[in-house]
Amino acid sequence: MFLIGENLNVMSKRLGEAFLNRDAGPIRKMAEAEAEAGMDMIDLNIGPARKTGPDFMEWLVTVVQEVTGLPVSLDTSNIEAIEAGLKAAKTRPLINSISARPERMEALLPLAKKYNAPFIGLTLSAEGIPRDANERGLCAAEILAAASNHGIPEEDIWIDPIILPVNTQQLQIEGCTEFVMMLPDLAPSSKSTCGLSNVSNGVPVHLRG
Repeated sequence: MFLIGENLNVMSKRLGEAFLNRDAGPIRKMAEAEAEAGMDMIDLNIGPARKTGPDFMEWLVTVVQEVTGLPVSLDTSNIEAIEAGLKAAKTRPLINSISARPERMEALLPLAKKYNAPFIGLTLSAEGIPRDANERGLCAAEILAAASNHGIPEEDIWIDPIILPVNTQQLQIEGCTEFVMMLPDLAPSSKSTCGLSNVSNGVPVHLRG
């Protein structure tokens, strides 16, 4: 199992202020804590970051690399910020993410190829979140085909079936697990990944045990 730490998030209650003020201290401590906890990669989620995305992502990648040699996952909808992170990363970073939406693939697949970066293929299309395993398979197939057209090898693609909160979308969990079992037949060399903590998002603490 490959673990991606997701605590470096601009929406974090603990670190939101540090992100806002570019206070490197708390961010370094969290990166160190994630490394010590056994993470294999550190996700850097800066949200849309419309105003200062590229500069902020470059700064954040640099700060994290000062305390750990772990690779980073560049988690933002800001395409320019992703490229800034790709340029700043000393180890091979992960693009998080490229959905099956045409505009997203057109913008980011050339960057994945240019920087030899693996990416998370998010099973999300222009129609929205897939309803079942088969729709997830269709999204994945679109992403895989587009990546192949750009010369990106299948082994550099991590397919994410999109985990939704169990308290509102229990049937979606079944669709995710069915899709993960289908994936080896669809793309034998690709990987699967998911935001596992999404399962309990919004669930009261006393019900999470």
